[in-house]
Amino acid sequence: MRVLESAARSTLAFAPNAPACGWQRVSAFEGFTDLFIYPGFEFRAVDALLTNFHLPRSTLLALVSAFAGRDLILRAYQEAIRERYRFYSFGDAMFLL
Repeated sequence: MRVLESAARSTLAFAPNAPACGWQRVSAFEGFTDLFIYPGFEFRAVDALLTNFHLPRSTLLALVSAFAGRDLILRAYQEAIRERYRFYSFGDAMFLL
């Protein structure tokens, strides 16, 4: 997600006032991705995410919350705990739209 959103920003840097379009949201670029995604982030390229359940207070949990909304993610985690889902790197996954 971070690299795709960085690529989208690289593409839009050439036309900063142009809206991102469905057929040309990202372009090739060279460099580092130092993008930090947290709630309030404006997504330009990614519209779905497949991810696992991340550790509390992690940057990955912040990224997921930015994408799907904090309240929805908290409800999903409550359900996962109640249903005894497996967490962390080799645990169960969720698909967010």
